Amino acid sequence: MNNKNYSGYRSYQYLEPDKDYKDFELAKEINRVKPYESNLNESEKEIIKDIFDNNLMISVHEHPRRLPKDISELTEMNSLGREFTGYEGLSVSGLDAVFDNFLNGSCFITSKNGWKWNDVLYNLGMKYCDVAHQDMYVRAESITDIKQAKENKQVALIPSLESATMIENELDRLDILYGFGIRCMGVVYSESNNLGTGLIENRDAGLTKFGEKAVERMNKLGMAIDVSHASDQTCLDVIEISKAPIFINHAGARSLWDIKRLKPDDVIKACAKRGGIIGIEAAPHTTITKNHPRHNIESFMEHFEYIVDLVGIEHVAFGPDTNFGDHVGLHNEFRKLLSIDEEKTDNSPEHIEVDYVNGLENPSENFYNIVKWLIKHNYSKEEIKKVTGENVVRLLKEVWR
Repeated sequence: MNNKNYSGYRSYQYLEPDKDYKDFELAKEINRVKPYESNLNESEKEIIKDIFDNNLMISVHEHPRRLPKDISELTEMNSLGREFTGYEGLSVSGLDAVFDNFLNGSCFITSKNGWKWNDVLYNLGMKYCDVAHQDMYVRAESITDIKQAKENKQVALIPSLESATMIENELDRLDILYGFGIRCMGVVYSESNNLGTGLIENRDAGLTKFGEKAVERMNKLGMAIDVSHASDQTCLDVIEISKAPIFINHAGARSLWDIKRLKPDDVIKACAKRGGIIGIEAAPHTTITKNHPRHNIESFMEHFEYIVDLVGIEHVAFGPDTNFGDHVGLHNEFRKLLSIDEEKTDNSPEHIEVDYVNGLENPSENFYNIVKWLIKHNYSKEEIKKVTGENVVRLLKEVWR
């Protein structure tokens, strides 16, 4: 379904490939793998059309870029700082707004370890330059911008970053990032930084004094805060200190699958109690369950239903965290950089390896398949509206300036 004003633009087509930039063969944006089948009847198809036509559809966490077809070229691609955005895939996604998280810590122009200030700004500028040469994917810094994008049959790009590591000990860099359009940012990405403890650490010291100052500054700026990759105590500290509700925008329930990447019940409850939102994650081998040890949309939605039962449907959204391309291959390529092997606990079960997450393989299909699943499982239009957009808008009204 293509309801967006998409002209056919491809990233950097205003330049000459292999003269102005290195041209990589890129992964397909649509139907890279066998499409997920859900067998809707005509009545259900009409319900879906009505939901997508008349409600804001917002993903709170994605990386809507095209990976190289040969995933071994990914390190070289990232080192050049250019993202190849999947405009065609976004045009058929049904999404009205995307919290786009860029290259984040995998942009290593000057360093192999990522999260360097200059590299992050380089990546932001390069991405914005590409976005400026087309008119379907448009930057959004307010709720009005998001609504306007839908009215104009565009997709709103909400600039986001997964960690504040690159601000180092410079509080004013938060202001600079806000000036660069960043409207949502994580406190920490797995490894500890100057703000707080990451989720992989053996000793959980929580938020630092500098981290407290950073949370206060983000509140003043009107920048949404995410703690998806923070340690449990850091999550609880941020929730307590922040004057505005926060996001856990791509995670799941550790009670269903015991890995550090997912959140324990007390953190989920604390986030919701203060008005926050938990976005359900779909990156490969995360939101698995004992009932569904093969990661797919069924295991993903089991996490959704568990958290809905735990804290209420008003506090849940979706942040699939997907790309256009081989996401499992990406994890294998950057396994050490992303600290994937250190996300296990002493009690983590063994999971079944998958080549891709069936039903949630990339941004072009995620929300259609989620809504189809919800309809098939007898969720009302009002409930679907909440988890696909209304809950997010409610939180942003409390946070953004």
